[in-house]
Amino acid sequence: MTAEVPRPLAAVLDGSTPAGVLSWPADRPLADALAAARDAGWSGAALDLEGALDKAEFMDRCARSLRLPDYFGRNWDALADCLTDLSWCPADRGRLLVVTGWQGYAAAVPEDWSIVETVLADAVGYWRDTDTGLAVIMARGRGRQGA
Repeated sequence: MTAEVPRPLAAVLDGSTPAGVLSWPADRPLADALAAARDAGWSGAALDLEGALDKAEFMDRCARSLRLPDYFGRNWDALADCLTDLSWCPADRGRLLVVTGWQGYAAAVPEDWSIVETVLADAVGYWRDTDTGLAVIMARGRGRQGA
């Protein structure tokens, strides 16, 4: 790996720890996480929720950032389905999703955010014991975007 990453992510990427929902230090560039995933043969995507304050905007951001298939129905069940049937997003070793700017959305619609947390945790759990795990980084703040 080109960038030294915090041990929890490194352990997931090298297969010594099952994938899960991880935190990321605010002072570390998020690009390091995505670069480490790429170097380990994982695919990566960033979901920036800064300014998203309702479900419609959240779903639009998911559709664009995650490059969800055209049949994505922009509802919670459809999101859960897309994250547990990743045939539209093949990966050699695993998938990393970095979520930033989520605190405003969580504060604006806490009931919806609770659903998001459940959908993500369920998807991570679904892929946990497979050869192509799903890990999610919940970045505090916006994180440092640059190298």
